[in-house]
Amino acid sequence: MTGNYDSSDDQSGHKTAYTVSAVADYLKASLESDPRLADLTVIGEVSGYRNPSSGHHYFALRDDKSVIRCVMFRSGRGGQFLADGSQVICRGRISIYTARGDLQYYVDQVEPDGVGALQQAYEEMRKRLESEGLFELDRKRTLPELPSRIAVITSPTGAVIQDIINVLARRYPLAEIILIPTSVQGDRAAPEIVLAFKALNAMADIDVAIVARGGGSLEDLWAFNEEIVARAIFASNVPVISAIGHETDTTIADFVADRRAPTPSAAAEIVAPDVRDLGAYVSGFTSRIDEIISRNIRDSRTQFEMAIDRMNLRAPDTQLPRQRVDDLLARARLAGQRLVESSRLRLETVEASLNALGPAKILGRGYTITRLADGNAATSAKQFSTGDKLGVTFADGSVETTVDEVDS
Repeated sequence: MTGNYDSSDDQSGHKTAYTVSAVADYLKASLESDPRLADLTVIGEVSGYRNPSSGHHYFALRDDKSVIRCVMFRSGRGGQFLADGSQVICRGRISIYTARGDLQYYVDQVEPDGVGALQQAYEEMRKRLESEGLFELDRKRTLPELPSRIAVITSPTGAVIQDIINVLARRYPLAEIILIPTSVQGDRAAPEIVLAFKALNAMADIDVAIVARGGGSLEDLWAFNEEIVARAIFASNVPVISAIGHETDTTIADFVADRRAPTPSAAAEIVAPDVRDLGAYVSGFTSRIDEIISRNIRDSRTQFEMAIDRMNLRAPDTQLPRQRVDDLLARARLAGQRLVESSRLRLETVEASLNALGPAKILGRGYTITRLADGNAATSAKQFSTGDKLGVTFADGSVETTVDEVDS
């Protein structure tokens, strides 16, 4: 070990003094040179977990007696299994963080305690079923847009079914929900899930199915990694949405299903639209129809008016002859009126002339009419003899007299 040496201290018999850095570097080198500490697997409970924006993971491993400070850089594997209270198996190396002199366990890989064999079995089954084509995207079916009957395969007592019912009641109350109860955890779960799918296939008029359960550990979710469950989903008569665990949980059932949802509530949102969105769509569609009808009416009216204009251009001009006829009729009416007026005036003139030449007018000027005894008007004196009676008519009356003398 190298360090700062004080000669006066050495002459007085004191031991050599080393710097803190020298000691830290020595401990670091000693720990890292020990092969048992260079590749070390440790089982413990996670405590004080932190995952800052840098992406590194800081935590401690503890048991009932001791605690080891740990760090796993973001390049490490299995960070999703780190959470306060979780039991994990870590693999890494022991060293010293010389800046603080902290003994630290530098972790490269994390996996849940007791699931190493399950994880290996999961990977083997995933690869085998994938090679058989159960995960092919081309075979996945499209979900119905407006399902009438939705089957839900899950536990009848858990919160999952209530979450799905609540979401659908709020977003899409038009559908009927059919619960097919089954266990979702434990040894009985996988066979019961298979029976649930058989019951589903025996039902009529089911449009889509949701297979769901809440979150849990790998062991809790293992039923949905069973091969018989994967093949039951694959053989379903209707499209299947899987909603197993939380968003970070991925099961074999998720790969086989036609659609994966991160949570059961999300599955309820995926399986059917929101009626409010449907209402808005229908309203918008109605507006577009009204606009199309109005535009067609406008276009038809324009075409009709253009057709009339073309007909007017091609047809003979009847406007001028009609106007000439109207003028002639007006002139004829005026001429008739004038002729009637002229005739009336002439008639009045003749009448006035006749009145002027009538006996009454003549008598009014001092003339008289002499009548014979027989009443006829006398026109000559020779018609009378002495002693004849005669009548004389004046304008205002007549007299009777006797002829005394005839002078002719």
